[in-house]
Amino acid sequence: FPACGTDSCTYRIIAGKSCLYITDLGNGFFELDCSENEYSRFWQDYFDLKEDYRSIRRRIDPDQDPFLWEAAEHEKGIRILRQDPWEMLITFIISQNRNIPAIRRSVELLSETCGEKKTDSRGLEYYAFPEPAALAALTEKELSDCRLGYRCKYVHAAARAVEDGKIDLNSLREADDAAATDALTGLFGVGIKVASCVSLFGLHHIDSFPIDVWMKRILAEQYPEGYPFDRYSPYNGIYQQYMFAFYRHFY
Repeated sequence: FPACGTDSCTYRIIAGKSCLYITDLGNGFFELDCSENEYSRFWQDYFDLKEDYRSIRRRIDPDQDPFLWEAAEHEKGIRILRQDPWEMLITFIISQNRNIPAIRRSVELLSETCGEKKTDSRGLEYYAFPEPAALAALTEKELSDCRLGYRCKYVHAAARAVEDGKIDLNSLREADDAAATDALTGLFGVGIKVASCVSLFGLHHIDSFPIDVWMKRILAEQYPEGYPFDRYSPYNGIYQQYMFAFYRHFY
């Protein structure tokens, strides 16, 4: 969510405490405003550039599943970012029953309230995503001022649980999806959908398959006899993103 356009083809990406400008040069080429060391140390992994997504798309049989094949071909630029699980936990708690602009604004307000102020490569200020201790220390009013609504208590409870060591998000990267889901749904205010999103986007469990109203519609319309999860494992989460983006563009 925390990305903003600076002109028609340049974007600023804030991930944790890091910041990157990306310029689309056209014809499939992009310029990243970072050193080679920064690229290899952080951004290459963040954008999951070592994964062969082409081979993952080739697993789809166009005769057997023409819908998924078309969706994957049209949305083939999608990658599952390797994002911080703490940031994803709070972001998806905030996301419940909200649109993307509202989610982005709340994340920005939280970062401005208790995140570390930093300066990017172009001399512009930005705020890193807050650490658990900083977020747990906010008062109810301070959280409310970040436009969290009823989610204030969920955000505070999650921050306190992480800060107190009641849940170790990084260790869940190595857990299976069922164990990760059980741990996440044990947090106050975290249901199956939020847990699935955190698993996919924060833990990089790429077989996790979040289901919202859009995915319910897709599954009902395109797979009335049932979606073949076994056939597409262990990449169901990637295929889910192809379907989701494709439907949002064309249906």
